[in-house]
Amino acid sequence: MIKNLVKHGNSWALIIDRPILELLKIQPEDPLEISTDGVKMIIAPAPSTERTKVVRAARKKVNNRYGKAFKKLAE
Repeated sequence: MIKNLVKHGNSWALIIDRPILELLKIQPEDPLEISTDGVKMIIAPAPSTERTKVVRAARKKVNNRYGKAFKKLAE
């Protein structure tokens, strides 16, 4: 997908289409993390501390329950 920047006041804006927002589960009020690798601009949902806590808790629960099986599979 190729997009052009759009003049927005004294700045320039990149319009993100609704299907992309829905795919990434981004709401208009969600903070975004913008970074670059020197060539490309990378836009991603900013890490959420609440979401991180939920993911860590789920990972811990899975590891506690299936840790031995994971070790056997890794051998």
